[in-house]
Amino acid sequence: MSDQIKFIVEKLNKEPFKKNYNLITFDSLEPMQLLQVLNDVLAEIDPKQVVDIREEMPDQTAKRMLSLLGILKYKPPGNATDMSTFRQGLVIGSKPVIHPVLHWLLQRTNELKKRAYLARFLIKLEVPAEFLQDETVADTNKQYEELMEGFKTLHKECEQLKTSGFSTAEIRRDISAMEEEKDQLIKRVERLKKRVETVQNHQRMLKIARQLRVEKEREEFLAQQKQEQKNQLFHAVQRLQRVQNQLKSMRHAAADAKPESLMKRLEEEIKFNSYMVSEKFPKELDNKKKEMHFLQKVVSEPAMGHSDLLELEAKINEVNTQINQLIEKKMMRNEPIEGKLSLYRQQASIISRKKEAKAEELQEAKEKLSNLEREVSLKATQTREFDGTEVLKGEEFKRYVSKLRSKSTVFKKKHQIIAEFKAEFGLLQRTEELLKQRHENIQHQLQTIEDKKGISGYSYTQEELERVSALKSEVDEVKGRTLDGMSEMVKKLNSLVAEKKSALAPIIKELRQLRQQCQEVRGLREECLQEESRYHYTNCMIKNLEVQLRRATDEMKAYVSSDQQEKRKAIREQYTKNIAEQENLGKKLREKQKAVRESHGPNMKQAKMWRDFEQLMECKKQCFLKQQNQTSIGQVIQEGGEDRLIL
Repeated sequence: MSDQIKFIVEKLNKEPFKKNYNLITFDSLEPMQLLQVLNDVLAEIDPKQVVDIREEMPDQTAKRMLSLLGILKYKPPGNATDMSTFRQGLVIGSKPVIHPVLHWLLQRTNELKKRAYLARFLIKLEVPAEFLQDETVADTNKQYEELMEGFKTLHKECEQLKTSGFSTAEIRRDISAMEEEKDQLIKRVERLKKRVETVQNHQRMLKIARQLRVEKEREEFLAQQKQEQKNQLFHAVQRLQRVQNQLKSMRHAAADAKPESLMKRLEEEIKFNSYMVSEKFPKELDNKKKEMHFLQKVVSEPAMGHSDLLELEAKINEVNTQINQLIEKKMMRNEPIEGKLSLYRQQASIISRKKEAKAEELQEAKEKLSNLEREVSLKATQTREFDGTEVLKGEEFKRYVSKLRSKSTVFKKKHQIIAEFKAEFGLLQRTEELLKQRHENIQHQLQTIEDKKGISGYSYTQEELERVSALKSEVDEVKGRTLDGMSEMVKKLNSLVAEKKSALAPIIKELRQLRQQCQEVRGLREECLQEESRYHYTNCMIKNLEVQLRRATDEMKAYVSSDQQEKRKAIREQYTKNIAEQENLGKKLREKQKAVRESHGPNMKQAKMWRDFEQLMECKKQCFLKQQNQTSIGQVIQEGGEDRLIL
């Protein structure tokens, strides 16, 4: 306890409190002063707690501090009775209650600051279910939950960035490297400009190239826009077809089916959905929560060594043996009633397992059906994007097969022609090799003759001169062709741009009309959904009102009836009975409180006297033990409650 007080005083004397306490002054603080110190510490954790205790009611102070301690997850020692004493001690400013709280808060101030900051944004406001029936309230609640999730993600990213350890030196190095690359690119651009300036009409050519690049970018943008509009149109048509199919199916079902069959189908769907919501999903949620709690518990515990694992295995073995002994005892009893109950329990568990399995199978089948429908739609869209046509069916597929057969015959003929060309190509390769060998032999003979005549290298220089002149003529022709080609390309591009503009004009007009139709369809769908939700809401309200009316009629019948048992069942009688019982209980508690207050002073004096008596007896015991341990100097005689020493 003294170490705890030392720690509290040391922390309170430092920043940001600066209280200048010592152990004596801190221990001699009045209850109000001690509560003010606790409030100052809480205000450092949460700035909203900056309050003067003297200007606030004690109940409000206790309620405010208890709510904040609950948010900070402080757990007082002891059970439920200790919790009541903890609340009472917090109201009166008791030292045994406030000192542990101060010690706990001052140990982890930074962590608690973060927790209090997060609690301002992450404590969810519970909205009653009947208010959520209103659309505006439901929308605002949904926006509130989305904002809360967004705050969680942003806070996690902020914490990750704080702990990621990006250094300014690395960023500066990256900036310097980027600046060097920029200088190199500027120099390279200048060199290319100087090289281009030597070419004739370079400004005109650059202008034409710039225009070409701009037109290409514009063409790509228009093609992309066209593709997006095609996709939007395709999705809108698909949506329209889906809605029309749903409308047809609903009309067909409404025309063919009777109200009884429709009600039966709806009841089956409601039963299935209610089973999923009330039984299956809560079980899965509880299992997931248990797993998460277990994993959090495992993560929060320190790392376990080999000895800890051995201890856990020993405990598991002991528990298993105890379970086996209990099972053997139960089997030895062999009670018939328990046997029947076990049979019924087994049957109930088997039925519940079968029910869960069938529900899972139904859910899996629904998921498979939705996946298959999604795959079919994807495949259909892929085929349309690939060749612009839909999936073939019936006679169209037969015609497609006949076309494929005719094409296969053409393919075989072409393949035979290619085989003949390959054979001819092999013969030509062989003749080329023979001619190359003859050419090499003739060149060798020519070199020997030139060496004999003393003019070695004459044929080589002659060939080089011819080759260079041929290359020069080819380069001149290529230059002329490139200039002509560029001028023709510019003309073609201008004509293509004009054609594209004229071709896109009617398509854009059609798209505008289709957008208007799409907006009308969206408006009709929204109206349909609103009417449907309004219909369900009114049905629910009617059912609630019927239940309330039924309860009111039952209450009136029970209250008006002459039968005393029926009157006792009435809610008014029950409430009056409960009120009388609570008033009697309150009177007894007030009398008990009065007796405790009257006997508090004498009881405290008696307790103090007992403590003094206990200290005196302890002192006598110590003296007696010291006397026995010392060597005998004389003789001690005890007479009449007095001790005498005779030497």
